[in-house]
Amino acid sequence: MLVHSVRFYLKPDLPAERRAALRAGLETLRAVPTVRQLFVGTPAPVPARPVIDAEFSFALTVIFDDLAGHDVYQTHPVHLKFIAENKSSWTSVAIFDAA
Repeated sequence: MLVHSVRFYLKPDLPAERRAALRAGLETLRAVPTVRQLFVGTPAPVPARPVIDAEFSFALTVIFDDLAGHDVYQTHPVHLKFIAENKSSWTSVAIFDAA
């Protein structure tokens, strides 16, 4: 199993409709055949602590069977389309892959 976690830090002045479009775009990633599970969320309203990063706008977690499934996802047209249509909306992205 491979867990692919991504944090999106969006531009602060991004209009609400662009935020909604980005979230909808994240959901389209389910169409990649190697995606086993996919979760999209926003920072949880937990009490602030020094170790918690609550500055991101959206979090994406994708579960794959293996590294090969992850590699297919990275070059799949649905994933590439999401990036092309949304990369102008974020200031940075942080990715954490775990196996």
